[in-house]
Amino acid sequence: MIKSQKVTFEGSSGQQLAGIIDAPEGHVRGWGVFSHGFTLGKDSPAAARICKELAAQGVGMLRFDNIGLGGSSGDWSEGSFTHKVADTVKAAEYMASLGKAVSLLVGHSFGGAAVLAAARQIPGLDAVATVGAPFSPKHVEHVFDSALDAILRDGSAEVDLGGKRVEIRRHFVEDLANADLTDCIRSLHKPLLVMHSPTDNTVGIENASTIFRTARHPRNFISLEGSDHLLTGKGQAARAARIISAWAEQYLDAAPQP
Repeated sequence: MIKSQKVTFEGSSGQQLAGIIDAPEGHVRGWGVFSHGFTLGKDSPAAARICKELAAQGVGMLRFDNIGLGGSSGDWSEGSFTHKVADTVKAAEYMASLGKAVSLLVGHSFGGAAVLAAARQIPGLDAVATVGAPFSPKHVEHVFDSALDAILRDGSAEVDLGGKRVEIRRHFVEDLANADLTDCIRSLHKPLLVMHSPTDNTVGIENASTIFRTARHPRNFISLEGSDHLLTGKGQAARAARIISAWAEQYLDAAPQP
């Protein structure tokens, strides 16, 4: 059994970010923060199902909406990859303020890139897991590449992302161009689990290979064969969460259950 609590905390630029803490009802093995994909939000299938299953396995998780998404205030178009990384750090700081120091970061897709960049800024962090993450944050440009020239020329453009109209501004594109995860991954100095589906048609599995090759030990790779990028198929997200839970067992710093 788990209990889910709605929370709000201040983001890196002052907006109130909406989150949910999925907590175990029994013994807590550790606490973590989940970073969602590009415009997916805390209630997307991957975010909700992974966090709930981790909580059922004894790992409490905070999942939250980035600026302008879901229940969070602000304008999504004012954000950036750098902003997303900073808000991930703020989420960990918020958990620490509740006495729930974060041991684990989990990121899905674009959020996987964010946790790789944020990890070094979170004191006491023990482990990082990515699911379907791109090696380069710039990879996300493929979802709005038809509007890229207009964004750079005019300063912004509206694009359709999965039926949702969003504005993407030049500063977002420029921030992506400057984001390089190579040093973040190479100097992570934390156990890393890279999970990816070989049939992921959104973020190709070569991204996982590059992340894995760039990382230092301890590092592990798990193939999520049969899964789609969004982990929408029956049992896909829960399976990923159970793998993360088992892998993280030796790294979580909560006191052992008597």
